[in-house]
Amino acid sequence: MVVVDVSRREELCDRVADWISRGLVVGWFQGRGEWGPRALGNRSILCDPRRGDMKQILNRKIKRRESFRPFAPSILREAVADYFEVDYDVPFMSQVFTVIPKQRALIPAVVHVDGTGRLQTVSKDDNPTFWLLIDAFRRRTGIPLVLNTSFNENEPIVNRPDEALDCFLRTAMDALVLLDYVLIRRNGPVDLSNFLARSSQVAHAAS
Repeated sequence: MVVVDVSRREELCDRVADWISRGLVVGWFQGRGEWGPRALGNRSILCDPRRGDMKQILNRKIKRRESFRPFAPSILREAVADYFEVDYDVPFMSQVFTVIPKQRALIPAVVHVDGTGRLQTVSKDDNPTFWLLIDAFRRRTGIPLVLNTSFNENEPIVNRPDEALDCFLRTAMDALVLLDYVLIRRNGPVDLSNFLARSSQVAHAAS
């Protein structure tokens, strides 16, 4: 396992967006704890919504959910009307809306069997770091949303850093972003050498 200290938000979000686009399952622990039944971008597990097999991957690595239980999209507020038949704020992932038919094949991992999705809109003002990550994914893939599920296995959503670390270590999660620290499994499917080298340089320059 490799641990890297990354304080530049832009670099962190760009690299994590790259990992998600390559199929990695990433634990995302940022800012204050969240209260309620949904993970809203501070205690989340994030994946690529474009992959039709992502539900199976996520369940195999961590969730172990029943096959019929869906996962949800977190989308840039600016892009809601391009993907859903609504155009207003839905910040708490508490409502289900119809995905525009022509877009469903682009994001199969977050579309229910009836063509709907339980979306969360993400505003730059409300959660700038999570917005920055999704926007980095958009710039890389053309898709302005990510699959977002709660950061847990079969227990309540993690709250403290030690709970996030414990969940990461006992599951097959590929990477964990814990505030300014990134933990990466060495045997992951992505070559992270360039990111690790750049991160070391940034850390050395800041010391």
